[in-house]
Amino acid sequence: MIKALLLIIKPPWAWEQIFHARRGVAFVLFAHLLPLLLLTGAADWYGLSTWGEILRGPQRIRTFTPGQAAIFEIANLIFSLGIAFVGAWLIKALGETFHGRHRFAQSFRVVAYGLSPFFLMRLAELHPAVNTWIAWGIGILLTIRVLYQGIPKIMEPDPPHAFGLFLMSSILLLFITGLVRFITDCYLQGHLARLQPLVDSLAKKLPF
Repeated sequence: MIKALLLIIKPPWAWEQIFHARRGVAFVLFAHLLPLLLLTGAADWYGLSTWGEILRGPQRIRTFTPGQAAIFEIANLIFSLGIAFVGAWLIKALGETFHGRHRFAQSFRVVAYGLSPFFLMRLAELHPAVNTWIAWGIGILLTIRVLYQGIPKIMEPDPPHAFGLFLMSSILLLFITGLVRFITDCYLQGHLARLQPLVDSLAKKLPF
């Protein structure tokens, strides 16, 4: 979480530290990404199980039991890890189209750290009065701002290709995160009613 804040406040300094540390995929995953996702997921779980979600249209609240909220957060955690790994693989592939040879560890560092502001913005969704799409928009804009300096530093593309790689990577992550947000928002708004029996049955198996 501290690294996520530093990337927002002092992105050049934070990326410099990340570059010199040269951490592997396992370290970035277990020391940075997972703790950040678990922290924001726990906060979101508390918000859903305490206040619920405001449905658009008529002003009413959709309530969630602690078990239902936990199942949603587990699914959200899986989606978030999918964004990180799929995004890293696609950005590595993008780098190769720009005549670069990059390791997966490089692209994973870019995505895992670059998406930190986006994941951190989930804390703003703690209260149901905060529109999830507004939080997504602010988070992805912060991520794009952070990636502007992170991609050239970590991926080390040829200077003529640096901006193109940044632009395509930003568009790619915007699309992936937007798609995941659309799916999760549809569930929260009650538009995926066919999934509810499965969520309820899994929630009943939890000890709370």
